[in-house]
Amino acid sequence: MQKVISGILESRWFWFLARLCLVVMFLASGLAKLIDFDGGMAEMQAAGLAPAALFNVLVIITLLAGAVLILIDRAVWLAAGILGGFLFLTILIVHTFWNKTGAEAQISMFFALEHIVVIGGLMAAAITSHLRRKIAGLSA
Repeated sequence: MQKVISGILESRWFWFLARLCLVVMFLASGLAKLIDFDGGMAEMQAAGLAPAALFNVLVIITLLAGAVLILIDRAVWLAAGILGGFLFLTILIVHTFWNKTGAEAQISMFFALEHIVVIGGLMAAAITSHLRRKIAGLSA
């Protein structure tokens, strides 16, 4: 059984599946903001970010470029850092549960905690990518 589990954990397809699961929300959000540009701008305006169009473009680029880099397993450390920074800023700008009350505060806190969990997943992906490349004898 240990050999089977090791084989799965060391396989390329499982590593790809893990990266795909990690980036699906970034891909979906980036594509949604691209397809519904006005909706994305409304999100930026609701967050108090101006000019909304510029911030929407920057967010689209950040989400899609970061997701693609992780998906193709290139510069995962950079993509994870950028996406993690994006999520942290989102907590500080949008999910300010400390400034809210009642149900709104609770929902914002849940989003903030979710973002922290994803930041941890991004950190784990960066570490894993580095170690897999090191083991394979590739430049990290």
